[in-house]
Amino acid sequence: MDAIRPIPRTLLRDRAYEAIRDAIVAGDIAPGAVVRDAELAERLGLSRAPVRDAFSRLVDEGLLESKPQSYTRVTPVVAADVRDAAAVVGAMHELVTRAAVPRLLADHVGAMRDSNARFAAAVRDGDVSAALRADDELHDVLVRVSGNRAAAATVARYTPLIRRLERRRFGEGGNCRSAGLHDELIDACAVGDVDEAVRVTAEIWRGLEDLADLDT
Repeated sequence: MDAIRPIPRTLLRDRAYEAIRDAIVAGDIAPGAVVRDAELAERLGLSRAPVRDAFSRLVDEGLLESKPQSYTRVTPVVAADVRDAAAVVGAMHELVTRAAVPRLLADHVGAMRDSNARFAAAVRDGDVSAALRADDELHDVLVRVSGNRAAAATVARYTPLIRRLERRRFGEGGNCRSAGLHDELIDACAVGDVDEAVRVTAEIWRGLEDLADLDT
């Protein structure tokens, strides 16, 4: 029993944050929906304190909005906000790609190819959740190898804003990003072509800015 330790408060806060964020991004908690800390705490099996901490973080990140003593609710999907987020996240991905490509090993490239295979299969099956998860895994290889923690934190903060619009567009019959562009990125990474990898990365994320423009 000595190995059993209380779960740190920070971990409870992170668990609450991730669960609520993921529900918002997936649309399980719809834009405009009012959220209550007591209700979500009960559903998550947590106390209200970590849920309140999660609310504060989600307000700061633009997924929730709050009026003191009145309400906390999910923000609408605003195209201008998505476009701004895509520009920032794209710039961070270009930065980490430039740093990561010279450091990539064969195992890293192999992991990217595996992720893209899952991505392509999920697109064919119409499984948006699996496609976006595989997409995250592919690009996360470059983020991790770059070692740039500030860029990683920025990507983690702003990507959920983009994902909400992606999910909605795909649900309306839109298409996931091209597995072909991923192939181009991976091929450039495999031969150590930094400039080409950065160019393809910019094209991928520019497509997300264009997606936001379609929603205006």
